[in-house]
Amino acid sequence: MMEATPNIPLTCNMAAFNTEQGERHQILFQQIFESIKEIQDLSDGYAFRLPMESSLCVAVAEFITLERLCCPFLNFVLEVEPGDGPLWLKLTGPDGVKQVLRAELGLQEKI
Repeated sequence: MMEATPNIPLTCNMAAFNTEQGERHQILFQQIFESIKEIQDLSDGYAFRLPMESSLCVAVAEFITLERLCCPFLNFVLEVEPGDGPLWLKLTGPDGVKQVLRAELGLQEKI
């Protein structure tokens, strides 16, 4: 498990976005999280299985670049399985990150 970085608070800062980034983040968030096929509970976060579609892969990569602005405490892993396998987005972090992800991503309804 990752150790907490003392310089990075475990809170999301939506003010880190300018207007255009905030709007784009919301569009990507909706596109990605409506596409989730499975959620795996990890010891230090969650893994989201998504269909392997080229446009969705690009959207996830763009989402990561924006999400890092507001949630710098998160660790992101984008994994593409071989062949026709799925795309996985893993969001992990220090102690307490699962509670933050459940609240910020609205995972209570999906888990």
